[in-house]
Amino acid sequence: MSAEELRVVITAQDYAAARRLFEQGLGLRVVDGWDDPDGRGLVLEAGRATLEIVDEPQARRIDQIEAGGEGSGTVRLAFRVTDTPAAGERLHQAGARVVAAPVETPWGHHNQRLSTPDGLHLTLFHPHVELP
Repeated sequence: MSAEELRVVITAQDYAAARRLFEQGLGLRVVDGWDDPDGRGLVLEAGRATLEIVDEPQARRIDQIEAGGEGSGTVRLAFRVTDTPAAGERLHQAGARVVAAPVETPWGHHNQRLSTPDGLHLTLFHPHVELP
């Protein structure tokens, strides 16, 4: 038996801002949603999902390379994009805080780190080199 879907659930202090950031900033498509007296929510399609697990030394290394050492905490979302600077600018215009400018990583990716208004770190990445 294996999982059929990975769903990351974000609780946002500012629901409208979070929706704008992910829907408009990243162009994620709404596949389900609700707005009723008990609360609001939506499910956004974000392409193929993978789960990446790193140890603390690797997390510190990634934070140093992508964010100048600003820690991302225990959860960080990473989105593969076709144009890192353009996607970063769209996210910034939609309300994301730029943590660091785009960088070339030692593993052959073009990455940029941003964060949501609630402080969740986002990595945008475009691989120049496909890893096995």
